[in-house]
Amino acid sequence: MARLIKGKDGDMYVKDVRLVDSPEKLKGIFNEIRWEILKLLAERPRYPAEMAKELGLHEQKVYYHVRKLKESGLVEMVDKSERGGALAKYFKVRDHAFAFELPFGDKKLADFPIQEDSETTRKFLYPFIQNGELRSKIVVGSPDPHGPHQTRAKDGHYANDVALFFGQYCAVPGSFSTKLDVDVVAENYFDTNIISVGGPLTNVVTNKLNKYLPVKFESEDFPFRKLISKKTGKEYTNDSVGLLAKIVNPEHKEKRVLIVAGVRYIGTKSSVLALTRHTEKVLEDYEGEDNWARVVEGKDMDGDGKIDDVEILE
Repeated sequence: MARLIKGKDGDMYVKDVRLVDSPEKLKGIFNEIRWEILKLLAERPRYPAEMAKELGLHEQKVYYHVRKLKESGLVEMVDKSERGGALAKYFKVRDHAFAFELPFGDKKLADFPIQEDSETTRKFLYPFIQNGELRSKIVVGSPDPHGPHQTRAKDGHYANDVALFFGQYCAVPGSFSTKLDVDVVAENYFDTNIISVGGPLTNVVTNKLNKYLPVKFESEDFPFRKLISKKTGKEYTNDSVGLLAKIVNPEHKEKRVLIVAGVRYIGTKSSVLALTRHTEKVLEDYEGEDNWARVVEGKDMDGDGKIDDVEILE
């Protein structure tokens, strides 16, 4: 797939490009009227009579050019509706950019940071990422003693991998994307999309949201090293068991929360590994649910004492 990368107002933008090696394949655009029609259809779907009025042209002339554009594969019909007693056919462009390519002259670039995401991944990332922007805060546990049990977070550094994962799909935000859990609580900063990294013992935001999770951490017996599934009733206690859960933010129904946490810090590592390295495997059955969870367990497959794979338990 070819892409057009361009700078605009200090930011970088990308769009897919129809790449051809012969002008004959795009001869339909070499006409002033057809180019004006394409610009209108690039904005939104329209029907010929509507475009004729906007362009100040006879309706039959616009119909003719739309038909030629359709024959060339440059536009396609997307809808039909009755308007004024007649059937209106709506068209849209199939491509938003075109490029001719001559042989030779390729220059290798560094790996492009925008990841090609699947429809499933796109659903999962929304609304944390919108229009190529990160619209969420990544929350980590404070490294200082905090919370009712005065614990220190030892898994906050795993948020680096979470941030790198999200960074594949969006531009760097203008403001800091991470916050300490104690600051979120102190500022009551819950009316946003939240990505909370770490279990309820080391991250007080995860602890606050725990009761809303479809798979939640045991909350009565310190040190809360057990996951309990509301769906299956199963309990998970292994240190390397982790949880990924996406739920509606209880403080703001239009926002979402993603919990990336484990029974212990090694379990948090397992959940981070599942999200960032085994995304398609973890999201295989995800269909955009508002109350979704996966329980995973980290595995050491190469025998070096470090987890490098995950098994989905639920």
